[in-house]
Amino acid sequence: MKPAPFDYVRAESVEDALDVLAETGGDARILAGGQSLLPMLNMRLARPHVAIDVMRVPALKKVAEKGGALTVHAGVRQVEIERRPNMAKDQPLLDAALVFVGHAQTRSRGTLCGSIAHADPSAELPLVLVALGGTVHLRSRRARRMIAAEAFFTGLMATERRDDEMIEAITFPPKQTATGYAFREVARRHGDFAIVACAASADAKGARLAIGGVAERPTARAMPLPGSSALDDALNEFAWSLEARDDLHASARYRRELVRRIGKATVEEAARCRA
Repeated sequence: MKPAPFDYVRAESVEDALDVLAETGGDARILAGGQSLLPMLNMRLARPHVAIDVMRVPALKKVAEKGGALTVHAGVRQVEIERRPNMAKDQPLLDAALVFVGHAQTRSRGTLCGSIAHADPSAELPLVLVALGGTVHLRSRRARRMIAAEAFFTGLMATERRDDEMIEAITFPPKQTATGYAFREVARRHGDFAIVACAASADAKGARLAIGGVAERPTARAMPLPGSSALDDALNEFAWSLEARDDLHASARYRRELVRRIGKATVEEAARCRA
């Protein structure tokens, strides 16, 4: 299929993009990497009146590191972060997840902020941002605001972004000392969206586990450390609370079992990796 007709605007600055958003609101979509938006346009699942291309805006090409926190602006492609020096040391969870994001070809075009904006509950990058307690930077012509990732995702491909706002950047918090991180997922094929994805961190006091691919948004919970039945009980409760449903890819029962098994293995790996 071909997309429904729309106007194309090539923004030369952030202000250009925000002006169009202010004028057109919900009838406009930001076009960055296009790896999520273009297929939706072609299938006519998205029918914006205006597509605003921001990939030539210099201010959106920035990656900033401050105190170990990594802030990635809207025009930064996934491959740029994947190839960043010392990623495994500085951002181990993001580094572990990036190899599961699509394929090398899509990562060379797709942006991190684009994945966050798309808000697919089976996507890896929203899951990592929630697992780490990251932040989404929103900007409109009127104001800027920051919102915690856990509050930003509100449902199936639904977010707290207002019609006149764009995601300017996202921030991944710094790696915590004496904390281990782990990421695992199960998919039909490598590069497919996850049937269940797990992202975990663990320190001496406890663990945090985030699950994607089951509920309508990525969800995180505090977990006990491995070594007792308390972890099994917590995982069982977590699996049922996500209200998994049968679909073409997996049954609800299979997804719950993956949360229990893969979730436990991910927490155990994170606990082993503490340093």
